Amino acid sequence: MKKKILFLIMLMMLWFIGHIAVIVIDGLNDELGYADAAVVLGNKVELNGQPSVRLKYRLDKAAELYEKGYYKHIIVSGGIGKEGFDEAEVMKDYLVGMGIPGDSIIVDSKGNNTFMTAKNSKEIMTKSDFSSVMVISQFYHITRCKLAFRRVGFEKVYAGHSSFFEIKDIYSLIREFFGYYKYLFMKI
Repeated sequence: MKKKILFLIMLMMLWFIGHIAVIVIDGLNDELGYADAAVVLGNKVELNGQPSVRLKYRLDKAAELYEKGYYKHIIVSGGIGKEGFDEAEVMKDYLVGMGIPGDSIIVDSKGNNTFMTAKNSKEIMTKSDFSSVMVISQFYHITRCKLAFRRVGFEKVYAGHSSFFEIKDIYSLIREFFGYYKYLFMKI
């Protein structure tokens, strides 16, 4: 009996390690393609009303790919953080400050989590007759983002990752393992 339990534990550990490796490889290898719009997933806004460093890097990636012509519209998605700021509005202001035309930016202030961002983006893009999307977030978040966007009906989902890394990413990778399976099996 102990051998069977030990074998099961080892099997689960291998599955976990293998899945983490897939998340890292998938997240670090951008799938760039021409899309109707990009969706930048929100993150913390600092107490001074400026995007956090992590969020700035996401927005910088979005601006870089916009300038290279990968898409003509950017959806910025986020909620009202505990700091009291509308993440999406802060994101739009930052992008406009970088020279992105305001009429190319669509604000989704109800993107409180990854799934809501995917769902809201689908509604926004359907109204505009857009069908392809590029998601932009941290490397560890890309696999679950692509899953969420495919689950709500997107067929073409491209991805670009921010080049900001920190030690907290280890915790985030572990969280993403569980988050992926939650999104995989949740009812839509």
